[in-house]
Amino acid sequence: MTEPGQATAQVRPKVLGVAAYLNVGGAVKASEFYQRAFGAEEVNRIPVDEQGRTMHIHLYINNGSVMLGDAYPEHGYPLQPPQAFTLHLDVEDPDAWWNRAVEAGAEIVLPLQVMFWGDRYGQLRDPFGVMWSIGAPAA
Repeated sequence: MTEPGQATAQVRPKVLGVAAYLNVGGAVKASEFYQRAFGAEEVNRIPVDEQGRTMHIHLYINNGSVMLGDAYPEHGYPLQPPQAFTLHLDVEDPDAWWNRAVEAGAEIVLPLQVMFWGDRYGQLRDPFGVMWSIGAPAA
């Protein structure tokens, strides 16, 4: 993990496939939450500006990339509520992932349970309004 305020833009990890890019109100706090809740590893951060905002943080979560940055309305990137998507974590031990996220402060939207399609599955909302689902085939 990079230290707060440390520039790491010179060495940017390669991203393969599709990566979610979240604009949130408080990217540094979101990164810290995702580290606690989902075991995220921060691999890149642009230093914060004089207003405490950062334009880019790159995380690895469960072998995937999630990138985030603060809103910059003066540059055409206003903060908007997240809508119409869910970030899904397909994991080996959904109960452990679920419990860690709830203990970190994620709000339960759909309790973790065995669903009609055969997976153990549930949905959470993080403190930044982003929906997450956790699931795995039921044993």
